[in-house]
Amino acid sequence: MRIFVFCSLILLLASCSGTQQPPKAKAISIDKLVQMYPDSVPILIEHGNVLLERYDYNNALKDGAKAFRLDSGNVEARMLYANALNNRASRTVTDVMTAQRHFKFVTKKQPKNTRALIALATTYAQQGDNERAFYHINEALRVDKRYRDAYVLKGSIYLSVGNRALAKSSYQTAIDQDPDFYEAYIFLGDLHMQDGEKICIEYYMTAVQLRPSSMDAMYSLAYGYQQFNESEKALQIYRKMAKKEDTFSMAYFQQGWIKQFQQHQIDSAMHFYNIALQKEPRFVEAWHNLGMCYSQKGDRSMALQAYSKALQYDPEFKLSRDAANKLI
Repeated sequence: MRIFVFCSLILLLASCSGTQQPPKAKAISIDKLVQMYPDSVPILIEHGNVLLERYDYNNALKDGAKAFRLDSGNVEARMLYANALNNRASRTVTDVMTAQRHFKFVTKKQPKNTRALIALATTYAQQGDNERAFYHINEALRVDKRYRDAYVLKGSIYLSVGNRALAKSSYQTAIDQDPDFYEAYIFLGDLHMQDGEKICIEYYMTAVQLRPSSMDAMYSLAYGYQQFNESEKALQIYRKMAKKEDTFSMAYFQQGWIKQFQQHQIDSAMHFYNIALQKEPRFVEAWHNLGMCYSQKGDRSMALQAYSKALQYDPEFKLSRDAANKLI
């Protein structure tokens, strides 16, 4: 599970290297600044932290590595380098150990740096050493008992060992510290959804309120209603999503699913599946469900064609293969 990374976005232009002084931050973007002043450690750090915010870890690592080479004693340069290294999907065991070494350097220099303490704890969690991870989490909480990311990491560790109750409690505490923590509402909603708990809808509703334009939040809320048989509420949101982003095939597919399985309106279901397939012809599940609709209507030939299309795009799709074999 990915641990959320939260980095400072403070410009430190006053300490740029070289004889030229860069323009004020308001006058030019950080992307342009780093091109103009490629050897400025503060600008490299700022640019790298922006890349972390964009989840562009590989390019953030380049900035961090360069800043570290230019000024190995710079704490923020080490933090950037280690954070980027430790958050890449392709990180290795050696990468985690390297990041851990840099985080230790930072915490030795700055024992009350909560961001570094949690980053260090993360490396121990990744190594399966939860005892040391919790030690550093608690060190961070001794500095700031309201430090949100400490509770996020606690939740992730509890979830990794199968303690869903404590995981939910920890994520809820993170939200208590930061009521605008959008990602946590989505994640908590997903946890409650997986456990069949209708409270998930409340979390999704809050996520939508925080980010009304987020398709992810809208989809989560619609799917929550759908899972708890509140079909009309789900359909209303899916229609809004389809209007907002016409190419979003899943909004049409889910309307078809509701019509087929919850409202038993086969013709309407086929209508929505066909729209979904117009938007995404390789939508295997839509082909399969369309085949089921044809089969329910007694049209064996068209059902086989639909199953064949599903298998054309995914030869391993067992549901369509089994359904086709039964018809044959």
